[in-house]
This record gives sequence, C-alpha cells and structure tokens, in this order.
Amino acid sequence: MKRILLCIIASLLYTSSFAQTIESKLWTIAKKQYPTDVEMQKYIYEQQKKGYNFMSSVIDAEVKIFAEKQYPEDYSMQEYIYNQQKNDKSYMKNVTDLELKRFAIKKYPEDYSMQKYIYDEQVGAKEFMRNATNAAAKSKAREQYPDDYSMQKYIYEQF
Repeated sequence: MKRILLCIIASLLYTSSFAQTIESKLWTIAKKQYPTDVEMQKYIYEQQKKGYNFMSSVIDAEVKIFAEKQYPEDYSMQEYIYNQQKNDKSYMKNVTDLELKRFAIKKYPEDYSMQKYIYDEQVGAKEFMRNATNAAAKSKAREQYPDDYSMQKYIYEQF
C-alpha cells in the first residue's frame, strides 16, 4: 500500500513539475516577444498554451515532426504549420497528374505545402505549353527543361 501511495505521489510531483516547466517556457516565449507589454504577454501565453495542447494531441507524426523542426520554440506556429501541412498533404494525395506529382515530391520531399505550390504552378505551365503555338520556341524550351513546365514556359516567353 505504501509503495502504491509513493508511486502516486511521485507521479503527481513529476506531473506538477513538468507542468510548471511548460508553463515557465510558455511565459518565457511570451516575455521574449513582448518584454514590456503585459497584456500582449498574456495573449501570447494563451496562444502558446493552445498551440502546445494542440500539438500534444496530433496524430500525424510525420507532419508533427516537420512542424516542430520549422518552429522548435513556438507552439502556436507549430499548430499553424501542422494544419497547413496536413491540408496540403491531403491535397497532394488527391492530385491527378502523376508526372507533376512526382516532380513536386522530388523538389520538396518533406514539405507538402511546397509540393502543392510546385504542383499547382506546374499544372498552369503545362496547360500554357500545351496551348503554345510557336513550335520553335516550344521545342527549345522542352530541350532545355524536359521535366519542368514552369521553366519551359519561362523560356518560351523569352523567345
């Protein structure tokens, strides 16, 4: 019985200590951003607390790691990056042009937001090149950048 009681007390002390450490860290972030503005410190603290709680409960480990790498000391931004990456990951799962999808993943293998940006940019440029009428400029552009429609479009427009 004493052993169980000791374990419970140790657990509570550890949890309390951990909570104080996190709280202290969040206040440090807030004070660093607004050293002389107490109201803004409170606001930042609450945003950081919300972000910390959010990041503590996320389920996509890959995206969580990415967000934490981007902003290791800012839980609010981790939450923002996590949500953005999660949405863009879902978007990239549903794209239909596999050639352009492979191109985007090759450029940014770990960043779904950049994959989405590159993919969308390539879609527009591919359509532009499909409708381009100057055969010589089109041929030159394809020669120089066979896999990159954005660069093909750029070269085409310079011709």
